[in-house]
Amino acid sequence: MLPIRRSDHHAGGFNRGYTLLELIVVIVLLGLIFGITAPKFMQGLLTDSLNATSLRLIGLVQDLREQAIRGQEPYTLHIDIRANKVWAFASSASEEEQEKARKRAYQLPPDVEIQDIWSWTGGKHYDEAIIRFSKKGYVEQSVIHLKSEDDREISLELYPFLGTIKIHDGYVEKTSG
Repeated sequence: MLPIRRSDHHAGGFNRGYTLLELIVVIVLLGLIFGITAPKFMQGLLTDSLNATSLRLIGLVQDLREQAIRGQEPYTLHIDIRANKVWAFASSASEEEQEKARKRAYQLPPDVEIQDIWSWTGGKHYDEAIIRFSKKGYVEQSVIHLKSEDDREISLELYPFLGTIKIHDGYVEKTSG
């Protein structure tokens, strides 16, 4: 009896790759895995009010910087610390436009508060703070301190020339000069 020898040749060529069916099955399985895990990850991130608020403020700061550069016009971010509200407007905005922006202000969730805001020139602010964006996108070095109901703290540090924001867990103390 002769040993059976398996040939690497099929009717059309070599048998070295995956079939279309195998590739489809792998893609479907990967899709199911990501479809199940990704929403839970995002939901966990966004249902935490402190994290969601910090992400929202970061997005607002980045958006204002981009608008200032694109429109070649300074912008102002106004933060009412006592009322937990944030709004922004172009520096050239009329009183009426500024009032409209104030009425459309972002209200922080009830379980998150702005503790204070530190700025390079003004030190700590406990009532109201203004962060200005130049038409080149520069911003005064500032730190926004957020605190949740369960006493967790996050500090958002704005860097003047880099256009970046660093997120610190906990309260980061800064001093001028």
